[in-house]
Amino acid sequence: MSATNSIRILLVDDHAIVRAGFKMLLESVSGIHIVAEAERAEMALQLYLDYQPDVIVMDLSMPGIGGLEGIRRLRARHPDAKILVFSVHDEAVYVSRAMTAGATGYINKNSAPELLVQAIQYVARGVPFIEAGTEKRTHPADLRNPEIDYKQLINNLSAKEFDIFCLLAKGLTARKIADELCLGYKTVANYGTQIKAKFAVSSVAELTRIATAYGIINNQP
Repeated sequence: MSATNSIRILLVDDHAIVRAGFKMLLESVSGIHIVAEAERAEMALQLYLDYQPDVIVMDLSMPGIGGLEGIRRLRARHPDAKILVFSVHDEAVYVSRAMTAGATGYINKNSAPELLVQAIQYVARGVPFIEAGTEKRTHPADLRNPEIDYKQLINNLSAKEFDIFCLLAKGLTARKIADELCLGYKTVANYGTQIKAKFAVSSVAELTRIATAYGIINNQP
C-alpha cells in the first residue's frame, strides 16, 4: 500500500453504471480510493502500469480477453499484482479457475457492501479471501457418457474456450457470442466445433446439460 495507507483500487467492469455504483460505495469508505477504471481486461493491463494500484477489483464476464485471461496475463507480467474477483458467478468452477489463474480473492456481486470492503482489505495485505458459500454446486446429473470426466475437461478449457462454452450453454448464437466477445463469427464457430468435439457431443443442448449439471449455469426459469 502507499505511504498514506490508503488502498488504491483499479476497478475493472464493462458496465459503466456498475462501476459508478461501486466507486460511490468504495469511496465512501475511509482509506479506499479508486485511482482508475477499465471496461476491459486489456485496458487493465496498461492501467496497472500507469497507476500501480494496491488491488484490482475485476469482473469475469467482459468482452475481449475476459476476466480469467486478464488475471492470468496480469499475474504473468506482474507477479505481485493483487486481484479480487467480484462476479455474479458463485459456482465452484469459476472460483477454482479464477484462483488458479492468479486471483487473490473471490466474492459474489450480491454480497453485502461491508464484505466487499473486508475482502479488499484482506487482499491488499496479500491474504487470500474467498467468500463462504461460493465453492458449491458440483453435482453431476445423469449425463450421456459417464465414462467422460467432464469436470476435468471443463478445467482444461482455455479461458476463451471456457467463455464461449458458457455462452453457448446459455443459448447464445455464434453471432451473438462474436458480438459479445468482439471476435469474428468464424472464430467463434470454430471454437464451438472444437468444444463439442472435446466433450464428444453434437449439439448445444448437450453442452447446456453438462454446464447445468456442473453448476456453471442455472437452467431454472
